[in-house]
Amino acid sequence: MAGIAAMVLTGILGTAMGLNNTAAFMSSCVAFVAVAMWMDGRITRRRREESALDGARDPALDPTLDPGAAVDSDASKRER
Repeated sequence: MAGIAAMVLTGILGTAMGLNNTAAFMSSCVAFVAVAMWMDGRITRRRREESALDGARDPALDPTLDPGAAVDSDASKRER
């Protein structure tokens, strides 16, 4: 949604500055991609921080927690 808003705003500003339609459209596309990549980076960073917090509570990584609560998801692959 933010990318589309940036695209519309850039198109309006480009037209107001006197750019032709092609230049206004291309600058709008650049703004859309820039905002989309910025938002993707923020979402990825937030997910990485949340997974790091979850990892801190992982019984395999925290010796104060019950080690029997950890589940080895690859155990069936190792027994072959």
